[in-house]
Amino acid sequence: MQGLAAYQIEVKGQLDEDNFNATSPIRITVEKVNHTETTFTLYTDQSGLIGLIRFLHQRGFIILSVNRKSLV
Repeated sequence: MQGLAAYQIEVKGQLDEDNFNATSPIRITVEKVNHTETTFTLYTDQSGLIGLIRFLHQRGFIILSVNRKSLV
C-alpha cells in the first residue's frame, strides 16, 4: 500500500467545497470553479482515492481527469 499523495481531480459541473466536505468521506480543497468544471485537490492514499471516485460517481459527477501531484 502506498502512503499519502496529493491528487488533483477535475469534474464536470460546479462543486461547492463546504457542502461537499460536509458529506464526503475525504476533505477536498477546491482550486478552480467555472461554469463547466471544478478542479480540486485532496491528500489521501490510493484506497481513499478509490473511495472518493466512487462517492463522486454515486452523486452523478462526471470525472474529467485524475492526476497525482508531487509533494516535493
